[in-house]
Amino acid sequence: MAQAELVLSLVTADQALPAAQAYAADLPKGAFWCDMNSVAPDTKRAAAAAVEAAGGRYVDVAVLAPVDPARLGVPLLVAGPAAEYAEAALRDAGFSNVRVVGAEVGKASAIKMIRSVMVKGIEALTDEMIAAAQAAGVVDEVLTSLDASEKTLGWSERAAYNLERMHSHGLRRAAEMEESAQTLLSLGVAPVMTRGTVQRQREAAGKGKPQ
Repeated sequence: MAQAELVLSLVTADQALPAAQAYAADLPKGAFWCDMNSVAPDTKRAAAAAVEAAGGRYVDVAVLAPVDPARLGVPLLVAGPAAEYAEAALRDAGFSNVRVVGAEVGKASAIKMIRSVMVKGIEALTDEMIAAAQAAGVVDEVLTSLDASEKTLGWSERAAYNLERMHSHGLRRAAEMEESAQTLLSLGVAPVMTRGTVQRQREAAGKGKPQ
């Protein structure tokens, strides 16, 4: 990283802070450290302290959609004291959908983490629902009933998609949801469902494609 002006940190949630702490000293003075990991605002603030103490410019970045197929068009939220400058640097690097949401580190992360409570929570609820429906032998009936109440996307397709996401990425998503739980706790909200989502995501990991 000796000559880098822009560094993108893309690791698993549990390694976001250790990565910043381990490599901050290698950043050139004034280089951007764009923390694009899905972690709690407090985690990002701790990473920012390490980067800024070493002379780098920390940027809180939230990635709001799968990179594939959006690639450089993936929506990014940017926050922190250097957010305005980082937005320009990210656009120069090819990212086309970048928006500044505040000058405080943790603002972009808070949006992503709180949003994840719903997104990953729906996946976990789907897993629980399908398991019960399979045990009762009423999968088709349950999904048909849900289709009747919501027409935007058939639940057969949605259920298969949610379960595949969990089976393929459950461990990473569980780590992210641990950070969501931490976010809620910092806001004085008991993360009851979020903790359940952590367990469901972790248990679903590696099960393979649902039958």
